[in-house]
Amino acid sequence: MMDFASRDFLYDHVHTILQFYEPVVLDKAGGFFQNFQDDGSIFDHTSRHLVSSTRFVFNYAEAYRRGFGEHYRRWAQHGLSFLEQSHQLPTTGHYAWQLGACRDETAYAYGHAFVLLAQAKGYQIGETECLAKLNAVNQLLIDQFYESEVGVFADERSSDLSILSDYRGQNANMHLCEAFIAAYEATKNKQFLMRAQGLAQRFAGDFASIADGLIWEHYHSDWSIDWDYNIDKPGDLFRPWGFQPGHQAEWAKLLLQLNAIESNEWYVQRAGELFNLAMDHGWDREYGGIVYGFAPDGRFADDHKYFWVHAEAFAAAFRLYSVTGEPSYLQWYKRIWEFSWEYLVDHSHGAWFRIRDRRGQAVDVLKSPMGKVDYHTLGACWDVLDQLQDTNPPNELSA
Repeated sequence: MMDFASRDFLYDHVHTILQFYEPVVLDKAGGFFQNFQDDGSIFDHTSRHLVSSTRFVFNYAEAYRRGFGEHYRRWAQHGLSFLEQSHQLPTTGHYAWQLGACRDETAYAYGHAFVLLAQAKGYQIGETECLAKLNAVNQLLIDQFYESEVGVFADERSSDLSILSDYRGQNANMHLCEAFIAAYEATKNKQFLMRAQGLAQRFAGDFASIADGLIWEHYHSDWSIDWDYNIDKPGDLFRPWGFQPGHQAEWAKLLLQLNAIESNEWYVQRAGELFNLAMDHGWDREYGGIVYGFAPDGRFADDHKYFWVHAEAFAAAFRLYSVTGEPSYLQWYKRIWEFSWEYLVDHSHGAWFRIRDRRGQAVDVLKSPMGKVDYHTLGACWDVLDQLQDTNPPNELSA
């Protein structure tokens, strides 16, 4: 039986993920290729998405910082240069959502959250010029998206920044919370930590209190819940309808990261509640694994099994176990890994499949189309490794 909670297993697994991309991902002309089939072949050489461009910087900055290869610092630098030279627009200063044949210069808070994360990670590995860029994108977020009366961020502006969309969502704010934590860890600027703490209180506390303790995805411009937005699109990539078990788990992980910085029992309590509700409603008792979304009445809204949902869930489960010592969270950690190992990890070519159907079978052969760079899986493994480094795990870990 695999020991999913061992350092050796996690280090080896990280290496296999990195190796899937290693031979072909670097585009010497700029940035990284972003569209891979299951076997690692590239099916689109030109299209580039801001989410992938920034997440690759995260991957390679962390890989360098954690000792997986000296060349990863150069790769992170390469990715950071592409952000400034190709994604950033000189007229407005914001970063284009998509490049290539389907160019999209819309300004999304979600995308800029990842620019902030990338610059924080760059600064953390010694790229000193990233500090000014980090501060600049933070100011852009404040100027263009921050709604001070609520303490959260709007979602979308037109390409000239003149028009703010009425749509409001939690997803951008969740990743901004993540990015502000990273910015604080890189700079020790308390303003970033306070921003992350404020977002956590709003979404995991205030907004969740009017949605049966769970975090809903979509809101009107006044931040009242929009229960109908994308009701016909429960499988949407960025704005799915329904409660997302993966996002409940991701918020649980972020709350526990905040707790590790400044201890607060509320963080631990809410993290446990969110994770437990996500597993209660999202775990597929018939076929195993965690579904993509469920409706307010509890039925599955989208029963596909996504790689990132399971990665965020096992990271949250292990953090909860590390903090509380509750054996049930270690059991969940192992259960999630067992399903993932059987159905989501590609043992032939490396990395994780992006999506499987309810029974765990293939849906397509597109392992990493734009947006998917195994940032969730790498990040989750590193997060568990951090807990293993910081604690003396009890004997149950190898039981």
